[in-house]
Amino acid sequence: MISFELSEPTTLSEAISLLDAEDPEIRPISGGTALMLMMKSGVFRPTRLVSLQKVEADYSRIRRGRDGSLRIGALASLSQIEHSGEVRGVAPVIEKTMRYLSNVRVRNVARLGGNLAHGDPHMDLPPVLSALGAKAIVTGPSGERKILIEHLFSGYYETVLKRDELITFVDVPSQAGWSSAYIKCTTRSTDDWPALGVACSIRAEGDTIGDVRLMISAATEKLTRLGSTENILRGQKIVEATFERAGESAFAEVEVVGDSRGSAAYKSELVRVYVRRALRQAGFGATLS
Repeated sequence: MISFELSEPTTLSEAISLLDAEDPEIRPISGGTALMLMMKSGVFRPTRLVSLQKVEADYSRIRRGRDGSLRIGALASLSQIEHSGEVRGVAPVIEKTMRYLSNVRVRNVARLGGNLAHGDPHMDLPPVLSALGAKAIVTGPSGERKILIEHLFSGYYETVLKRDELITFVDVPSQAGWSSAYIKCTTRSTDDWPALGVACSIRAEGDTIGDVRLMISAATEKLTRLGSTENILRGQKIVEATFERAGESAFAEVEVVGDSRGSAAYKSELVRVYVRRALRQAGFGATLS
């Protein structure tokens, strides 16, 4: 690696002031699990890294609101989120997802904000958080803005974040009345990056789907919401035939890309099967809640 400047601000405002909207070689670093690999391979050669390790502790905390919502600090480690009672109480699907997200060494170091800001379409958390209706709280020189997680990603390893903005919190609304599921297909170990990830949340009205959010990742260039398939599902009975139709709809709706974990044709078949399985899990869970 080439030499670079390391800054260690002690406040968020100081950290933001050290970033530069016009200079792509100045980057923030929290856990650094992805960034360090990029530097070692020569893909990224920074002139300055702005460490977030010493900024205010508030950005590492996890809080549950009185309304059943959840606020997760962007500097909370993935392991911290995995073992949080507050997270488990609001959105147990996050805890379940964490068990198979990379390995424990990575989860101990990686931070939520960096995980999202990296923009990798193979990550497990973005589809899960999107299915929950979560928002990223983003802070920069011009102040604060809120971005739905599903709108955070603009392309392959690309986000809508400006270079002088930082994710500070992730807000998850109350999940009362909703049932959620996330399943992924890996071609290697269970904690590997997925060939396909499917996340969904269903709000049941008796034995009918009142509302639904359906996301896929890893088989597409960026996190993708299946709006047409959602429209087919709303108002339908929570039965196997409904999920079968949704799988066929998703197969036709989504534009799949191949990579080292599977061809486009293979992943298209995965979409058909795994969308059905995820909806079944969330749907039947909703009727029991």
